[in-house]
Amino acid sequence: MSNLLGYFRQRLLSSTAGSSTPPGQPRSGHHQEHQEHARSPEEKGARRPQRLSSLLSVRSVAGEVFLLQLAVVVLLVAAAVVALVVQSQSAAMLDARHRTLAAAGTFAESPGIVPALRSAHPSAVLQPSAEAARKIAGVDGINVYTLDGLTLTHSDPRQIGKHVVGPFSKAAAGNSFTETFEGSLGRSVVSVVPVKDPDGRVIAIVSSPVTVENVQGMVNRQLPVVLGTAALVLALSAGGTALVSRRLLRRTHGLGPAEMTRMYEHHDAVLHAVREGVLIIGGGGRLLLANDEARRLLNLPVDAEGLPVTELGLEEGIADQIASGRSATDELHMAADRLLAVNIRPTAPYGQAGTVVTLRDTTELRALSGRAEVARERLRLLYDAGVQVGTTLNVERTAEELAEVAVPRFADVVTVDLLDPVLRGEEPPEAITEMRRTAVVGLHGDHPLSPVGELIRFAPTGPMAAGLAGGRAVLEADLGTTHRWRAQNQANAAQILDRGIHSLIVVPLRARGVVLGMTGYWRGQDSPPFDEEDVSFAEELTARAALSVDNARRYTREHNMAVTLQRSLLPRGVPEQSAVEVAHRYLAAQAGVGGDWFDVIPLPGARVALVVGDVVGHGLHAAATMGRLRTAVYNFSTLDLPPDELLSHLDELVAHIDTDEQEWQGITGATCLCAIYDPVSGQVTAATAGHPGPALIRPDGTVSFPEVPVSPPLGLGAGLPMETVTVTLPEGSRLALFTDGLIESRDRDPDAGLAALRAALAGPARTPEETCTAVIDAMLPARPSDDVALLVARTRRLDPERIAEWDVSPDPAAVSPVRNACARRLAEWGLEDIAFTTELILSELITNAIRYGTEPIRVRLLYDRSLVCEVSDGSSTSPHLRRAETTDEGGRGLFLVAQFAERWGTRYTARGKIIWSEQALHAGAAAPTMDLGEALLAGWDDEGF
Repeated sequence: MSNLLGYFRQRLLSSTAGSSTPPGQPRSGHHQEHQEHARSPEEKGARRPQRLSSLLSVRSVAGEVFLLQLAVVVLLVAAAVVALVVQSQSAAMLDARHRTLAAAGTFAESPGIVPALRSAHPSAVLQPSAEAARKIAGVDGINVYTLDGLTLTHSDPRQIGKHVVGPFSKAAAGNSFTETFEGSLGRSVVSVVPVKDPDGRVIAIVSSPVTVENVQGMVNRQLPVVLGTAALVLALSAGGTALVSRRLLRRTHGLGPAEMTRMYEHHDAVLHAVREGVLIIGGGGRLLLANDEARRLLNLPVDAEGLPVTELGLEEGIADQIASGRSATDELHMAADRLLAVNIRPTAPYGQAGTVVTLRDTTELRALSGRAEVARERLRLLYDAGVQVGTTLNVERTAEELAEVAVPRFADVVTVDLLDPVLRGEEPPEAITEMRRTAVVGLHGDHPLSPVGELIRFAPTGPMAAGLAGGRAVLEADLGTTHRWRAQNQANAAQILDRGIHSLIVVPLRARGVVLGMTGYWRGQDSPPFDEEDVSFAEELTARAALSVDNARRYTREHNMAVTLQRSLLPRGVPEQSAVEVAHRYLAAQAGVGGDWFDVIPLPGARVALVVGDVVGHGLHAAATMGRLRTAVYNFSTLDLPPDELLSHLDELVAHIDTDEQEWQGITGATCLCAIYDPVSGQVTAATAGHPGPALIRPDGTVSFPEVPVSPPLGLGAGLPMETVTVTLPEGSRLALFTDGLIESRDRDPDAGLAALRAALAGPARTPEETCTAVIDAMLPARPSDDVALLVARTRRLDPERIAEWDVSPDPAAVSPVRNACARRLAEWGLEDIAFTTELILSELITNAIRYGTEPIRVRLLYDRSLVCEVSDGSSTSPHLRRAETTDEGGRGLFLVAQFAERWGTRYTARGKIIWSEQALHAGAAAPTMDLGEALLAGWDDEGF
């Protein structure tokens, strides 16, 4: 039996010696190497943790490359580990098949197995040998079965003697095989080999099983080696990748991909798109880089980079300058036909030792700067035109300003022609055939162009007609070679050329789609001819000036309308009256029409009202308001109101205007001074509403300013009573009424203005006209900032011989004596023609006063430009005119008075009322509307006899 075991050991070892080393049993040298590599990454990581952590940022190119390479290595190592594990499992299964087949075959071929099978107790002989062979072969068992399935040997002795059922038919037929099956030990690999006797007959079957679990255990024993090797490879790869990425990090300076892309784009933009040459010179004087502009400026060869600067074929001066390496700023050097400005700066400390050179073509820059200077000059001219054109809102002056601003900076001569309606402020017509020469600037003395004021008719083929038809500028670059302009200047074309004028641009003066005129720009002497760029500028300049011309036209129209309105509202003359000698002045402000006004209103009883007012502001609204107030004052004066009551009614009117006005936002600021002079008593009664008081010049030439109680301006009185002042004036005194524009200005205090006015008014023996002239000359500039109204009145007294007065007792019998006395006085005055009608009027008035009035009753006759009859009484009851019915016994007296008097009315006094009438001095001056007899029969009653 010992020979059997020895043979089995020898055959088993020889059969497994040629197979690969099991994965679970590596060589000792390889194992040591694996351990050594497994330790290297840890030791390496322990030495350089900070360096690896600096590469883990994805914000840099090096970090992204490192992480990408590391991911690739990890994937490759993982794939290799998986492949090794799969390969190890496959090799382990193959080794198990070989091991079981070798163990079963060796045991089946052992020399003593056949005798042992034929012995009396084969199990007792074969079981020990089978156990020994199993341990030597490293399998789970070596089992021997008879052909009928009786177990002779088994790894589990309890199974000996039992019958088994298995796939042994193939082995019984003499064939060996290996297969995997599920057995009592689990999934196993088993090899079956037949045992043959010397005659070749199969007498038994040997099987050798190995469980898959044992096979997997062999693979698991190899996993540490595989994983260690993978870790070693991963560590070595990561270390190499880290070294490469660290070098890349140093070369890229920690820049990220976006920064690298942006830097590359900037590199291309700066070096290839910029219009400035860039050269980078290395430390040895070799050209490292040249952009496109540098190649163009220096005419460099294609392979210039890498060559020494001195071998590039450059001029000696610029080549030496570039190769010198010293710093330079805007040094000028010639390169072929170009004048280059060279700038040199060292690249350190921003890069390796060397210099960077920039080149700028000053030849093109000089030409460009010249064009820029021309453009800047034209922009300045346009700016000056915006400031200097249209300063006066005068059409003619605006045209002159356009011509003046363009000469000589754009043209040598400028002419401006405007339509006649435009000059008047009217809308221009649609059909345009002629214009008025308005401005000529640039020619002095006699010149061949049409003078200012001449009417120019367009030639159908001339440039002016062509410009109007096309609505654009027309260029005549060379007047000597073109003939179209001669049609417009047939008579003096030769003289124009002889004067040196050689180029022309004609531009329509258009604003808001309307043609206002034409502008001609002429060049002569040494000036270059006009070109297309000049045409564009001329159109721009003319278009800007056209707006100013149109604004002046519109202002002229509105100003003319306002002036017309104001003139229609101001008094055109002074009415005839005997109380005062009047002179007046009105001066409009520079800003336009204002609201100042004056008025002289004759009143009953030979009296006169002197009124001066001021409406704040200028323009149509102020003029219209002034007209309304002047009309109101005149109407209130017909009611024979005293100054204070007149201003009270005027205050209510202004307050109503402020309330009722819808379009005008704000309060109407208005002031007024009203003075009533009575030539019989020589008294003047004045009241003011926010207006300066009058100045009084006595006959001896002394000037004073009577203190008139000042009330609030009109519209702000709030129902408060007005106050008056009464002053008795010597005959020959002068009253000066004025608006605040006379004494107030931006550079003069009102007190200083009053002092200057006092000095201007002082002096005797001057007429009102002379006084107005002296005041205006002394007080006002040529163009006042506010409008001024001045009214000077020299007082007169009514001759006492032309005044007759009688007191009447309240007795109807007193009528006849007074009537007779009046008749005698009329005869003394030579007024016998109107004596009868006067007696009739006085009879009616005195009778009414006696019947309806109270004492005292008084009669007064005033012989002035007309005969004034006044009957006063102490009653405030006012009579009124009515047409009496046929059955009425009375009520016809005032009707008769109205028929035979030119005017009649009632005036209230502090002690009653006065009923007055006026008659023409001759009987034929005012014929009654009905026959005298009919009037007597209609109006006379029994009490009248």
